[in-house]
Amino acid sequence: MKKARRTIADALSSKDVVLEVLDARMPASSSNPVLKELRRGKPCIKILSKSDLADPRVTQAWITHFETQTTDPGVVAVALSRDNPAEVRTRIAKLCHQLAPDRCSPSKRVRALVVGIPNVGKSTLLNVLMGRKVARVGDEPAVTKSEQLVTLKSGMTISDNAGILWPRIGERTALRLALGGAMPDSVLDYETVARFGAEFLLARYPALLCARFKLESAPATPEALLDLIGRKHGCLRSGGVVDSHKAADILLHQFRAGTLGRISLEAPGDVDETPPESPLDEHALDESEDDA
Repeated sequence: MKKARRTIADALSSKDVVLEVLDARMPASSSNPVLKELRRGKPCIKILSKSDLADPRVTQAWITHFETQTTDPGVVAVALSRDNPAEVRTRIAKLCHQLAPDRCSPSKRVRALVVGIPNVGKSTLLNVLMGRKVARVGDEPAVTKSEQLVTLKSGMTISDNAGILWPRIGERTALRLALGGAMPDSVLDYETVARFGAEFLLARYPALLCARFKLESAPATPEALLDLIGRKHGCLRSGGVVDSHKAADILLHQFRAGTLGRISLEAPGDVDETPPESPLDEHALDESEDDA
């Protein structure tokens, strides 16, 4: 973590604009507070990636929230989808030039730094901006191992660094990150994450669950939902007992793939009241940071 902080701080000193990539399904949980500290007021574009997976009404509320907050001026927000790469390139270039107007001449091009937590979409953004594959992407965290520097056709340069998490993460924030795939599945108990996801979906998106799993009505508890999912998908052990791990795997992967529907895990008005400790396996997290 200390090494990553130093690397990003050094990189920021020579950059004009910060491109902070957030998961549109959980913009607050996927925003590393360390990055705000390191930016020190430098212009920032908050890019809500995976917006095609998020609830569009909630995403719009987040954009309004980011652009109207007074505690972090110099911030603009935009929701981008992978379905329209030409729009992504146009909008990012336009916003960068607006935020760094003194870097618009042929001799002075905008220099941007892409930052964000693991598996949030930084490498995907880099590939879209370049119009070809220049960075490896994947569905697991810590795909990017080192700094990458590319130059766009416009002359703008963009650097991308490995994603980092912060040292202490609140319990519900950790569970959201794990549900969305920003943490290795070894860091938190798999079934605990699935029960958290099931509880949230039953409270906020019961109709989507019923439609996806062909349920007549939403069950009363997360455990009952996972039991139904396991039975419908034949995840049974001897004696007809549901394999809870396999049922959890189905729910987590269907959420991450977006097959449940467009879902947001938090809205601007949501407030966590849990203490700042998290049920993280510290050894597992150290290993994931070393990999990053």
